[in-house]
Amino acid sequence: MRRWNGWGDDGFEMATPENGIRYLNSKVAAGTVLPDADLQDVCAQVPATRLPQHPLISTKAEDRVRHARGQSLPDWLAMRSGDFGVFPDGVSFPQSTEQVEELLQFAYLHDIEVIPYGGGTSVAGHINPLQSEKPVLTIDMGHMNTLLDLNTDSQIATFGAGVPGPQVEAQLRARGYTLGHFPQSWELSTLGGWVASRSSGQQSLRYGRIEQMFAGGTMVTPKGRWDIPTIPASSAGPDAREMVLGSEGRMGIITEVKVRVTPLAQQETFYAVFLPSFEAAKNAVRNIVQNKIPLSMLRVSNALETETQLKLAGHETLIAWLERYLSLRGVGEGKCLLTFGVTGNKQQNKVSLKQAFKIFKQFGGVKGPAMMGEKWAENRFKFPYLRENLWLEGYAVDTFETATDWHRVTDLMNAMEDSVRTALSEEGIVPHVYTHLSHMYTQGCSIYTTYVFPNADSYEATLERWKKIKHAASTTVANGHATISHQHGVGKDHAPYMPAEKGELGMHSIQVLVDGFDPKQLLNPGTLLERHPK
Repeated sequence: MRRWNGWGDDGFEMATPENGIRYLNSKVAAGTVLPDADLQDVCAQVPATRLPQHPLISTKAEDRVRHARGQSLPDWLAMRSGDFGVFPDGVSFPQSTEQVEELLQFAYLHDIEVIPYGGGTSVAGHINPLQSEKPVLTIDMGHMNTLLDLNTDSQIATFGAGVPGPQVEAQLRARGYTLGHFPQSWELSTLGGWVASRSSGQQSLRYGRIEQMFAGGTMVTPKGRWDIPTIPASSAGPDAREMVLGSEGRMGIITEVKVRVTPLAQQETFYAVFLPSFEAAKNAVRNIVQNKIPLSMLRVSNALETETQLKLAGHETLIAWLERYLSLRGVGEGKCLLTFGVTGNKQQNKVSLKQAFKIFKQFGGVKGPAMMGEKWAENRFKFPYLRENLWLEGYAVDTFETATDWHRVTDLMNAMEDSVRTALSEEGIVPHVYTHLSHMYTQGCSIYTTYVFPNADSYEATLERWKKIKHAASTTVANGHATISHQHGVGKDHAPYMPAEKGELGMHSIQVLVDGFDPKQLLNPGTLLERHPK
C-alpha cells in the first residue's frame, strides 16, 4: 500500500550499507531522529468540511489527509510531524471527462477552489491547499487510467490523464509500443501531471521531453471543454498545445492525453564510463550531443556525486578493486562517473557505441564494469526511497534543478553548490552537496543538485534550515540565464522566482492567459503565479 507520510510503497525498503552511513557521518554533522506522527492522530485533526454535499465528493478524513501534501521536503516534514496545516475540504475521484465537467461546474457555482491531483509526486507545492476563506476540492484523476485508443498508422495513443508511468508502459508494451518517458517519479507520477508540469524523462535524448510526445487531448476548463486535435505541424498561429503544457492546473483539468508513441526497440543497454575530471566528462557529453550521436541517455556525476554513489553502493571489496584499477588507468582523484544508454536495433546500437566510445577515449575515459550500467537501470526509480533511510538516521535530503547553456554550466553548478554549503553557516553546519548533469541538448543541459543536512532538534527548526537553503539556491539559479525548474515545474515554491526568467511582459502574458480560462481564479490558486493580494 502507498505510504501516507512518505514516498512509494510501504512494503518496499531500500537498504543503505553501513559503510555508506559511516561515509555520510564523516561528511555531515550528526542530526536528530525526530518522532513520527500517527495516521489516526492526524485524521483526528481534520476539521469539518465546508463543502456542500455532492455524490462524487468524499469528505472522509483519511482521503483528505492523503491528498493534503506532495513530496517536497516541507511536505515530508509536515507529514512526519503531523502538522499538515491546511487540508482539502473534500476529494473526488472522477471516472470520466463528463464527471470532471460536472465537478468544475459545481465548484464555480459554489465558489470552491479546485486542485487537480495526479500522482501526488510534486516537489514544488503544486497540490497543497492554501489557507482560504473558500472551501477547497481536490480532484484525484487516478481512476482515469486506461489506454482508450491506439492508432498504429499515426502512432498516437490516447490515455486517461490519471494513468501512472508503469501502467502507461504496461498497456503500450502489450501492443508492442512504448512512450519512453521515464522521470524518476515514474512509479507514481501520471501522464496528465507530466503534461501539466512539462516533465522530462531519463531517456529524453532518444524520446524527447513530454512536449515532443504530447500530440493533443482534452482539458476541461471553467469556460467549457477544450478538445485539442492531433496535427503533426501547423503554422496557424500559436500552438494550442503550448497553452496546456506547463499550465499546472491553472486553466483547467487535463482529462485525456494523446501522445506520440514508438515501437519497442530491439535492444537496450546501459554503460558506465569514468572520466578523469568534470570538465573532461562535460566536454565529452557536449561533443556527443552536438554531433548528434544517437544515444538514448547521458548522465554525468560530478566528482563528489561519483564518490558518494560509490560509497553508498556497498560492495566495499569490489569498489576498492575498481578504484585501484581506475587509478592505474589515470582516472583517480576527481574522477567523474558518466552513465549512458543505447536503444534501437542491434546494428544502430553497434554504430552508436563505436562512435561514443571513440569520443570518451579522446577525453581520457575508462569503461566501467558492465554491472554498473545494469545496476543503474535496475535502481533508477529507487532513489526517492533513500530519503526514508536517511530520515531514520537523523538526516534530511532534498534536490533542486535547473538548465542553462553549456558555457555557463560549470560556473553555475559551482555557485549552486556553494549557495547550499554556506546557507547554514550561522549554525556552523555544512550540508553534503553534489550534482549531476542530465537531459543533454546541443545548446546546454540540466543541472541536478542533491544535498543532505542534519535534522535540527525540532520539526520547526529543521524546516527553517530548509528554507534558508531553498532561498539561497533559488536565488542563485534565478539569475536570468537559467530556469527556475527544468523538469519539476513551478508549483507554489518556485512561483516567486519566475519573474527573473519570464520578465514583466512574460508574466503579464501568462496572467492574461490564466484569467481568460479561469476568471474567478478558483483553479489551483498560488500555483505557477503567486496568489493575488486581497
